[in-house]
Amino acid sequence: MLKINIIAVGKIKEKYLTDACNEYIKRLGAFCNINITEIAEHKCAQNPSDADIDAVLKNEGKRILAAIPQSAEVIAMCIEGEMLSSDKLAAKIQKSATSGTSCICFVIGGSWGLDES
Repeated sequence: MLKINIIAVGKIKEKYLTDACNEYIKRLGAFCNINITEIAEHKCAQNPSDADIDAVLKNEGKRILAAIPQSAEVIAMCIEGEMLSSDKLAAKIQKSATSGTSCICFVIGGSWGLDES
């Protein structure tokens, strides 16, 4: 069975969003195993410099990389990335699942995005 890991920087604070996530996990449980890993946001100053932001991204990036299983296919979810339609995303997941990939990781960055690593 396909494993899907969702690695996200930050926590969902709103109860209605947590309830919605739990409902989707329950519905998808018949088709795949889903695991959600929330990584704490690295705190920085109120008006951070570029160096502060780089430090935040590197810190969060190290913790994200540590949470990704060795053989997983990684799909980064960030504002700078390529927008995929639902059909294209479904096709990408289907292709991964049928090509022998046993684990897909969706990585969701924090307030400042994702480190290039």
